[in-house]
Amino acid sequence: MKWIKFKIKTVTEAEDIIISTLYDIGLEGAQIEDKVPLTAWEKEQMFVDIPPEACEDDGVAYLSFFVEEQEDGSLVLNGEATGREEVLSKVEEELAELSQFMDIGEASVSVDETEDIDWINNWKNYFHQFYIDDLLVIPSWEEVKEEDRDKMILHIDPGTAFGTGMHDTTQLCIRQIRKFLTPETTLLDVGSGSGILAIIALMYGAKKAVGTDLDPCAPEAVRQNMEANGIREEDFTMMIGNLITEKEVQDKVGYLCYDIVVANILANVLVELTPVITHQLKPGGIYITSGIIDDKEETVAEAVRAAGLEIVEITRQGEWVSITARKV
Repeated sequence: MKWIKFKIKTVTEAEDIIISTLYDIGLEGAQIEDKVPLTAWEKEQMFVDIPPEACEDDGVAYLSFFVEEQEDGSLVLNGEATGREEVLSKVEEELAELSQFMDIGEASVSVDETEDIDWINNWKNYFHQFYIDDLLVIPSWEEVKEEDRDKMILHIDPGTAFGTGMHDTTQLCIRQIRKFLTPETTLLDVGSGSGILAIIALMYGAKKAVGTDLDPCAPEAVRQNMEANGIREEDFTMMIGNLITEKEVQDKVGYLCYDIVVANILANVLVELTPVITHQLKPGGIYITSGIIDDKEETVAEAVRAAGLEIVEITRQGEWVSITARKV
């Protein structure tokens, strides 16, 4: 068995955004090579007495994505047969679009082959159960310990850091959702992806959730995660389409009917989304944004204020920012 490797040269600050973006076209499980010093938590996960010697961060990063090559030489992405040139073209197209909004460095892409490696099971060596405050996040291949059975548990398998709850931006959203959620909450998750934020809101007692995403594969990911966590179909509605530009999607989502809207997406997209989302929020409704790199904080804050929303809290984790506002 062979795997085709698509390797991107970029900058460290763009790692998370590129991984998340390419996950949407079917590229999962990025291998990251950079010189960013390990955090204390990452060192603990290595289970070694002496961690590797750190080099000085030069800002350069390499991201490698692997796609299995079929016997006929084709590749399968999102369940459909394609070729390496088509995948390469799509990757370059996504990178070109990202480069209009942020610095992603050289963004060159090389294509190579590598021999049989059990990539699926290699996830199991690095992704283990962890806590977000008192919420236990656990993959399917690990068992819940006896002492944890009475805790709130999210069952999830890794796709990308954005999809598992490990990423700073996701954790910022989760904490804000829990802070403002009530048993009567109807929540809208814009850019829902695998549905983790909406699912967690329902687990903590929200009345109903709606998610929107551009990726046609999102509903299946949402369905799997709903099933794994015992979420009823009638409690979570998933829609595909662009809420910013498509009137039909806006109509289906509905107006003045959401107590909380959460959006964990790029800062530049948040700027475009914010004046639209005021029509979906109820008066007094809460708007939670994340995915904001720290130097874009004021850009998003200005968009929030310009839309007539009142900023009630700004929270930070690592280099990421979440802005929470209220519709007055």
